[in-house]
Amino acid sequence: MRRLILLFFCYCLTLGISAQTAKEEIFENIHLSAANHYAYPDPDFKKTPPPSGYKPFYLSHYARHGSRYRVNPNDYKEPLRILCEAEKDEALTELGKKTLNLIDSLARMAEDRYGELTLLGARQHRGIAKRMYENFPEVFQGVVAVDARSTVVIRCILSMMAECLQLQSMNPKLQIKNDASYYDMYYMNNEDDYFRKQRKTDEVLAVKEAFRKEHLHPERLMKSLFNSQDYVKWKVDADKLMSYLFELAVIMQNHDTDIELYSLFTKEECYDMWLLNNANWYIDYGPSPLTKGKMPYLEASLLENILNTADTCIVKKENNVTLRFGHESCVLPLACLLELGDCAYQTTDLNSLAEVWRNYKIFPMACNIQFVLYRKKGSDDILVKVLLNEQEMKLPVESTLAPYYHWKDVETYYRNKLAAFRK
Repeated sequence: MRRLILLFFCYCLTLGISAQTAKEEIFENIHLSAANHYAYPDPDFKKTPPPSGYKPFYLSHYARHGSRYRVNPNDYKEPLRILCEAEKDEALTELGKKTLNLIDSLARMAEDRYGELTLLGARQHRGIAKRMYENFPEVFQGVVAVDARSTVVIRCILSMMAECLQLQSMNPKLQIKNDASYYDMYYMNNEDDYFRKQRKTDEVLAVKEAFRKEHLHPERLMKSLFNSQDYVKWKVDADKLMSYLFELAVIMQNHDTDIELYSLFTKEECYDMWLLNNANWYIDYGPSPLTKGKMPYLEASLLENILNTADTCIVKKENNVTLRFGHESCVLPLACLLELGDCAYQTTDLNSLAEVWRNYKIFPMACNIQFVLYRKKGSDDILVKVLLNEQEMKLPVESTLAPYYHWKDVETYYRNKLAAFRK
């Protein structure tokens, strides 16, 4: 008995040691601080075999586009302008001059490519498609209809084409239909005035500003870049410049280049910048009580489309695939609406948020949510497994077969949830 107790104690101790804080994770891999600009990692998750006799017959996903350039031209042009002006005023240190040269290179590289998919972004989606095919080969055997739809944004369309071309190369018999139309935008990338207003209340803005003041500290960085702090005081918005430089630092992992800017920042600064990003996304798109826990319902129409399309494909005898391509601003609230793992976690304490809710685990570049449906010959009981970024997820439904769940239970739970919201 004592031996069992000792073994149990050692097991618990091991779990405590292995459970890293967000700070520890970011210090170990600084690229995680990029949040929604974190380049899609190579997945290495365990795969739980389905119950005996069950085989996959339908796969449905919503995926974000892959790695891209920054969308706003000012993200490149503004820090370049600030540093160029400082150079003319002879206010830059040697590090400041080196940084100016790097920013100039990045601005030239990004010119007229703002928001476009990078080569890495296309490779990410080819990899996702290849693993889908290899992980669920039964779904893709023979002449299978693949309905692929994208938002009207070019990086999403190119991401769709990368996945579809990869699948077609693995099975030329696939019947792939591609579409990108404003007709589908109501569920593919929905926005609504109701949700916008929730983000702009006086309470929300005050909480964000207080949290920003607590975690944004540009003083050390400014001293490293400028030789006169009086110049910084009168000519530079230090908060904005730090944010611009950090945004460029995090985006570089999405390019095939050796140029890096992370060395401008300490690990503590990177962590603080991520904390701000994590809190803002949580409030604006997550289940934050500050926005009444309603922001995940941005994706009510998308979830309804997923459920309805799955029901249609269950009735069919042949296998089917549904692929949708959009944005992280859809994947994140959808993951929260589905209550995948800890995505639906609620707290009013932003300082403790990172203990549980970490956005880089939800929506890196090319993030995706996959529904895989299984059936057994001679049985009407359909099972479903849901993956977030190719990792099996726990659903808010009872199941003795987890990570496999009875489709009827899952569908009933989510339809009831949508109905309650729409009352």
